[in-house]
Amino acid sequence: MKLIRTLLVPLLLVVLVTAGLRFIRSGPTAAPDYPAGIAGAEVLITVTNGESGSDIAKSLFDSGVVKSIDAFFRVAVGDQRATRIAPGDHLLERNIPAKTALTQLLDNKRIVGLIIVKDGARLAEVIAALVAAGYGKAEVKTALKNLELPLGIKPGNPEGFLYPANYSFVKETQIEEVLRKMLETFNHNTAPIDFTSAVAGYSGYELLVIASLIQAEADAQDYAKVSRVIYNRLKIRMPLQLDTTVQYLLQRRGEITLAIKDTKIKSKYNTYQNYGLPPAPIGSPTLAALEAALNPELGDWLYFITVKPGDTRFTKSNEEFLRWKVEYKRNVSAGLFKIKP
Repeated sequence: MKLIRTLLVPLLLVVLVTAGLRFIRSGPTAAPDYPAGIAGAEVLITVTNGESGSDIAKSLFDSGVVKSIDAFFRVAVGDQRATRIAPGDHLLERNIPAKTALTQLLDNKRIVGLIIVKDGARLAEVIAALVAAGYGKAEVKTALKNLELPLGIKPGNPEGFLYPANYSFVKETQIEEVLRKMLETFNHNTAPIDFTSAVAGYSGYELLVIASLIQAEADAQDYAKVSRVIYNRLKIRMPLQLDTTVQYLLQRRGEITLAIKDTKIKSKYNTYQNYGLPPAPIGSPTLAALEAALNPELGDWLYFITVKPGDTRFTKSNEEFLRWKVEYKRNVSAGLFKIKP
């Protein structure tokens, strides 16, 4: 089946791409509008990429969602959120106020066939999302294995290339088309990145690996500092010792501590036991993480630790790091950290 649309959006803020709305202002007279409280059965409204505001308003009116085209115009031109209406199939109620219609168009839960790839999502998590959307696990894995990859990487492991976004596809879209669209989203969103610009001698693909580590280890405000810690450790051949790489190989998430036995597992992804980078990304980094990998902040830091939520500290001193670690453990015991899924 032919793919109709996709939402090309990073997940952290869940900001959806514009559907090309071009709303015009109506005259001063009041436009007929439905009152609240008389909503009818749901109807499917399709919004395509580049569709004009008049086309959307007409679809709403023709389907009995709004009482008049002008009513929706009035609401849309006065609400900046209207530019965030996403392409896709939307389930809306009939006989609703124009303001409610806009709210429902902006509701992700009302988009049919929505596949969400979260910031930093691992390949296994993307596969799970595709299976949940109705694709067979075997067909997904086969398609992934044969997927042509950017940066001159041979097909086989697309980890890191399936860009974080909200995707919407029509029913029965072939899995190959879905995956190709995810790669198109990667290429579109990473267009500002010059993967040929080596940082400290690392290749474009290694840049993607570093960005995936940054994404997994830090909040956005600390990306550039964590990037510098990674480069500083690599420069002096100090093991990266990142918990997230071990959690990746164990397929675990949300743990704020790592058992000593876990750090001794034999794997190329165990950055406690190996020098240098893991062999591949550990998730799908966002553009912000890639930019941080390309532009690390200046600093001599070798250690960092989140002592409590919102308080991540950086230092060159192992002694200072160990003191902060004691403080961190107290805060863990006090329940200051909430486990993230």
